[in-house]
Amino acid sequence: KDQVIGDLYYEGQHDILQRQRTIIGENGQLQVVTNLPNNRLIDNQYALMVDQKTNYLVGKPFTLNCQDKGYTDALGKVFNKRFYRLLKYVCEDALNGGLGWLYPYYNEAGELSFKHFPAYDILPFWADDDHTILDCAVRLYPQEVWSGYTKEIVERVEIFKSDGLYRYVYDGTTLTPDEQLGEHENYFSVDDGEETVELNWERIPLIPFKYNKQEIPLIRRVKTLQDGINTMISDFENNMQEDARNTILVLKNYDGENLGEFRHNLSTYGAVKVREDGGVEPLQVEINAENYKGILELLKKSLIENARGYDAKDDRLSGNPNQMNIQSMYSDIDLDANGMETEFQAAFDDLLWFINQDFANTGRGDFEEEETTIVFNRDMPVNESELCSGFFSSKKP
Repeated sequence: KDQVIGDLYYEGQHDILQRQRTIIGENGQLQVVTNLPNNRLIDNQYALMVDQKTNYLVGKPFTLNCQDKGYTDALGKVFNKRFYRLLKYVCEDALNGGLGWLYPYYNEAGELSFKHFPAYDILPFWADDDHTILDCAVRLYPQEVWSGYTKEIVERVEIFKSDGLYRYVYDGTTLTPDEQLGEHENYFSVDDGEETVELNWERIPLIPFKYNKQEIPLIRRVKTLQDGINTMISDFENNMQEDARNTILVLKNYDGENLGEFRHNLSTYGAVKVREDGGVEPLQVEINAENYKGILELLKKSLIENARGYDAKDDRLSGNPNQMNIQSMYSDIDLDANGMETEFQAAFDDLLWFINQDFANTGRGDFEEEETTIVFNRDMPVNESELCSGFFSSKKP
């Protein structure tokens, strides 16, 4: 549920969109009313945090450290621009769902390719308590199909096991073998010109990229704060729109009995008929904009701290910020990125295993014993004037 909510909040589908205005009814119970302003405003700070953390860690191409130049050149062809874009998607999945999945497979041209699955598509079954060894996994996803002139939604199920991929159709209660795609197939095949041999990987071809050890989505840390921000700005606009035509009014000697007629006349003509000693006065509710502003600033600051991001509009960046202030402002996101980088490097070790198997199977070399390190190039601003002054002051005359 958290994984689905994280993806919806990133896209802007927040709980505030289903909000209704309520009043206290005759029995003291809340009841929904539709004649009051009901703004549903969204200030999507959560999506900002996801994009910020994603681009901070994988916004730039990573660096390969390896002593074998031939192996580095071969990996450079695999880790191309398309892969960097795919890694960005996987990182977003990891933040929204706690972990993202990368699936290595062979395309129709016989080339090793990769695709990503969002966290809510995959139900993993782990062989160890630390969730590092995958025993099997189930993928459930909807697919649009046409039956004649009617479009239908079919829920397909794929089970990733050590002996291949099993496909089923889910009708809400039971699984039936997929007759259209076939119930079982191996992960890839090799054609030597005389015969085709069906083969499987020695490992299940699903690689988890975790956000953290507990696989906790980012939305679980900040959802209440994001909802508070949406509620405050929506309430503020609601209060601003509650004027004499839709707010609480005090009537004196009203020349009529039907309050609905009174509201209609007031909304239509902007006037109401009263007796000689009568009158209409609004029940004023003071709105202090500074209170809303202070609460919003507090909520946004708390969201940034709980999301472990940074405030790009921080006062420490005004004027001529020194390097210590910059590092202090980036300390939270840097510590969180260190944890993500540890998890991602472990995932890259699993990914390199599949790439090395492909290199060996296609005759490009056996690189299984090669030591390779992935270094993520993060983007943090620096005060160049301080760096230059430190460089010149450290030089001997």
